[in-house]
Amino acid sequence: DLALESNPSDHPRASTIFLSKSQTDVREKRKSNHINHVSPGQLTKKYSSCSTIFIDDSTVSQPNLRSTIKCVTLAIFYHIKNRDSDRSLDIFDEKSHPLTREEVPDDYYKHDPDHKHIYRFVRTLFSAAQLTAECAIVTLVYLERLLTYAEIDICPCNWKRIVLGAILLASKVWDDQAVWNVDYCQILKDITVEDMNEMERHFLELLQFNINVPASVYAKYYFDLRSLADDNNLSFLLEPLSKERAQKLEAISRLCEDKYKDLSKAAMRRSFSADNLVGIRRSNAILS
Repeated sequence: DLALESNPSDHPRASTIFLSKSQTDVREKRKSNHINHVSPGQLTKKYSSCSTIFIDDSTVSQPNLRSTIKCVTLAIFYHIKNRDSDRSLDIFDEKSHPLTREEVPDDYYKHDPDHKHIYRFVRTLFSAAQLTAECAIVTLVYLERLLTYAEIDICPCNWKRIVLGAILLASKVWDDQAVWNVDYCQILKDITVEDMNEMERHFLELLQFNINVPASVYAKYYFDLRSLADDNNLSFLLEPLSKERAQKLEAISRLCEDKYKDLSKAAMRRSFSADNLVGIRRSNAILS
């Protein structure tokens, strides 16, 4: 139970690994700005007022695709940059299992990829396979679950194959119309179906076939990604709340409120019936 509660991919109370790894850089950046008296510059973030309310188009149930991919790839960047060591497995090593026909440099394990490089790789896969933003969040959950279960690190030599394996699994579990392994072979022209199948098998075995993502864990990752975006000035696009959008939000709120009332009434009826049943049994016991 203690191991479960300390694992962020399984338990909603455990803090995400990527957010804790990013805090070191965030603190150092703030400290440097304070020491050097660096001004934050002109504020570009919009704030709501009495007359105007600014909201973005990203919610926990319908995240913005572009912003979510940016946040997820930034989380992967911090995982690589602030990794504890270089523990890896051969199945994920790009030298042993290259994704392209281009020769992998001998010093490939020495150079950390930057955020833009990771973002381009993930964005290409999501665009070609037409994956959803929710799938990106589940990808990050599986990635952190793999690192925890298998006790390995994501580093320059294995990050592409680990990310590819997580995306492959997340797309099959989350999306109704899953992308097959052969479809990824058409996106990454030089990888074989046999290699994809083998990597998927290893990924599932290392996850101990635990592919369940509770709603509470999913929500935690979503909001921690938003915190990561705020810490790194990755702003979500804000727009003034229009009359039509406000009416739509109000209608959704009423619908949720009605559902909550129905559930409360049903719970009260069940409780009342149970109390009556206990009273009847007590009366029968007394009479007998």
